[in-house]
Amino acid sequence: MCILCKKRTTLAKITFTNKDSAFFDSIKQDVNTYFEQKKISKTGDWRLYLKAAILLSAFVGLYLTLLFVPMPWYIGLAVAGLFGLVCGAIGFNVMHDACHGSFSSKKWVNDLFGFSMNLLGSNAFIWKQKHNVIHHTYTNIDGVDDDIAKSPVLRHCSSQPKVPMHKYQHIYMFFLYALSTIIWMAYTDMDKYFKQKVYKTKMSPMDAKEHAIFWFSKALYLAIYIFIPIAVVGFMPWLWAFLAMNAVFGLMLSVVFQLAHVVEVTEFAEVRDDEEKKQFNDWAVHQILTTSDFAPKNKLVSWMVGGLNFQVEHHLFPRISHVHYPALQPIIKQNCEKFGVRYNCIDSMSSAVVSHYRTMRMLGQD
Repeated sequence: MCILCKKRTTLAKITFTNKDSAFFDSIKQDVNTYFEQKKISKTGDWRLYLKAAILLSAFVGLYLTLLFVPMPWYIGLAVAGLFGLVCGAIGFNVMHDACHGSFSSKKWVNDLFGFSMNLLGSNAFIWKQKHNVIHHTYTNIDGVDDDIAKSPVLRHCSSQPKVPMHKYQHIYMFFLYALSTIIWMAYTDMDKYFKQKVYKTKMSPMDAKEHAIFWFSKALYLAIYIFIPIAVVGFMPWLWAFLAMNAVFGLMLSVVFQLAHVVEVTEFAEVRDDEEKKQFNDWAVHQILTTSDFAPKNKLVSWMVGGLNFQVEHHLFPRISHVHYPALQPIIKQNCEKFGVRYNCIDSMSSAVVSHYRTMRMLGQD
């Protein structure tokens, strides 16, 4: 696996050793044996489809409630926050599996439900480039992974330059997380679209169909989340509900992804633009060392976040549906013990949040 990053005329090539793949081969063999013995598909099953039906129905119901059911302002804010929670759950449970091709064994079904990303305001094509290709291959590699490329606003690893305001990033980061979906829909997608790059990596070319989908989706977002609500309930009620919805939505998305990679137990790497070649660990080992599970025994958390509290399992097998991750965890942990690879896991979500807070505070101080 490699990627080309340009700066002037210099090319930086990232590779993984993969000389001795016995570790990952052993995991894959055990995982395949599990599915063969159970005689089940690696994609989603009735549990995922029922969850998708519940969440998409809740999305429609809460949206119509906010538009047409009179209620006191404080109840309206609570319903808007719940709507944001459902939006986040759709992103984690429906969109995420579908865009990874694990929602269904049928491509057209994955493509259809992958458009839930566009319904939420972003773009499935760009997200697949950013997440499936770059983040999942070059996890926590400073200089390539867009998920930790928030400098100078946030400093996610020690190889990034520190500025004075980072001293307070452990405080203001939650405010930024609450704004993240608004920034994502209004700026980040546009920046990637016009530059046709994800951070420093060129995206695959968008054909005429993808360009049309991009602009149609943005127009749909304006209609569903801004113009129609303002026309029905008025500007100020819409504004407060819009901010409440996005605050919950943004916090949910940001915190869950941060707990998987920016905590005290995970590792980081760096590639500089002037390096012609950089080689890292075996890919599977790299994924495990840069990723952490959290709250694996909390079924409510697992249900809401689409199994993304099993991030190690997801990073090793992104094309396996999240409904199978709890069963895969013992298989992967056993192989890690067998081959002497450290397996990262934080027992509770609250402990993971504290670990992320301490990590960001330390990076701002040191």
